[in-house]
This record gives sequence, C-alpha cells and structure tokens, in this order.
Amino acid sequence: MGFVELFLIAIGLSMDAFAVSICKGLCMKRLNMRQAVIIGLFFGVFQAVMPLLGWFLGKQFESFITPIDHWIAFFLLAFIGAKMLFDAFHEDGEELSCPVDQTINYRELVMLAIATSIDALAVGITFAFLQVSIIPAVTLIGVTTFVLSVLGVVIGHTVGSRYEKVASIVGGVVLILIGLKILLEHLGYIG
Repeated sequence: MGFVELFLIAIGLSMDAFAVSICKGLCMKRLNMRQAVIIGLFFGVFQAVMPLLGWFLGKQFESFITPIDHWIAFFLLAFIGAKMLFDAFHEDGEELSCPVDQTINYRELVMLAIATSIDALAVGITFAFLQVSIIPAVTLIGVTTFVLSVLGVVIGHTVGSRYEKVASIVGGVVLILIGLKILLEHLGYIG
C-alpha cells in the first residue's frame, strides 16, 4: 500500500473527528487555539493508537486469515464507509448543546475520541493482513487527524456546520473505494 492510499485512508478515518471538531468550534464564542490543539491531540492520538491495536490483533490471527485477507479488508472498509454514509444521510437533527462555561470536558473528549476512532481499529486489522508498515501508517493517520481536527474547530467557529455532512460523505466514499481497490488488486483485475 503506497503513501497516497495511506493518506486517503487517513483522511477518510479522520472525517468523524473532523465533523465532531466542527461542532466543538461551533460552541466557541471566541476561537481558542489552545483548546483547538487539545481537541486535535485527543483525536489524533486515539486515531493513531486504535489502528496500532488492530494491527497487533490482526498479527495474532494472520496465518489463519491470509488466504482471505483481501475480502476482509474490502468488507471492513466498505462497512465503515457505508456506516459513515448512512450516518451522514440519517442525522437525527438534534440541536447542538454547548457548555455554558466554555471549558473542555475531558471525559466527554475521551468518549468522543474513542467513538470516532473505533473504525481505525478495524482498519488496523486490515493493515496486518496487507503487510502495511504500521509505524509510518499510524503516524500519518494521527498527524492527519490532528491537523484536520484543529482545522475543523477553526472552520466550525468560522463558518458553522455546513460541511459536516459533506465531510462524512467524502470520508465514506474514500474508504469504500480503497476497499474495492484492494479487492480488485488481489483478484487480479487491476495491477
């Protein structure tokens, strides 16, 4: 798997964190870059740790799954992408609730970071089967998520929630297409 594919996966995985960061930015009466960086760090670190955990799990079962690894990668990425698309089109339309005191709720931030990085755990499992060099991959995913999360806070504060749905749709489509590419390469349809 090349740099471009890994970068696209990193972008796709970071879209949930990006969307949540936009919401966090919406809640800021004044743009607080310190809080934006903290939010970015939480999302970036969790987004990097989860595929690493998935990779370790995948390595434990590699000998059993290698013959069908391309199918597993395809189904996991397609499922994650489809979930992102479903969520984008089936939002519940609830009003955004912002804290009155404008401080960071670290417990909530940990929960959000876990929730937005669960997909990365599954991607880490596919990395194990595809023999992806894990340290550069998780570094790229973590840094990309950090940058996009900080950017999401700034965008949320500046322009509002107009792009939250678009971000989820783009992320979902990218993950599905990468899963399809992996499947077609292993089946010999594309080089």
